[in-house]
Amino acid sequence: MPSIMAKLFRRILVPYDFSTPAKQALEAAVDLAARHGGRLLVLHAIAPFYPAAEGAPWIPPDDLIMAERRRLSTLVARVAGRRGIKADTKVVIGHPYERIMDAAKGMDSIVMATAGRTGLTHLLIGSIAEKVVRHARVPVLTIRPGARRRAARR
Repeated sequence: MPSIMAKLFRRILVPYDFSTPAKQALEAAVDLAARHGGRLLVLHAIAPFYPAAEGAPWIPPDDLIMAERRRLSTLVARVAGRRGIKADTKVVIGHPYERIMDAAKGMDSIVMATAGRTGLTHLLIGSIAEKVVRHARVPVLTIRPGARRRAARR
């Protein structure tokens, strides 16, 4: 009978924004998947832009979306492939929090980075990771910026 940990990390959602903390979270998710026989879904959400004067959202053109898909697939293949982890990638349009919550359906856990904002910036901008932690129906492991470097030095 599989352990609880193995069940938690069988299907892992990894929200990815091409930041350094997101790469650290991807590497952590790959480690978890390798230890527990899991697979990944790496999700990149492109938020529509709402220009103040026009009111209608700017939706990225198809060639930009395709370029992001290629970029994400290449990076994930390099990080997950060297450990033999199966990983699917997906690029979607929409508010990142909403797209993450949609993609979390059918997943066992979410591994994601935090932006590391504090104080006024956090208050004004908010945190997608915080919203996901509060509302996700599956466990969420958050990776703080630099956390893996600090752990490696110990």
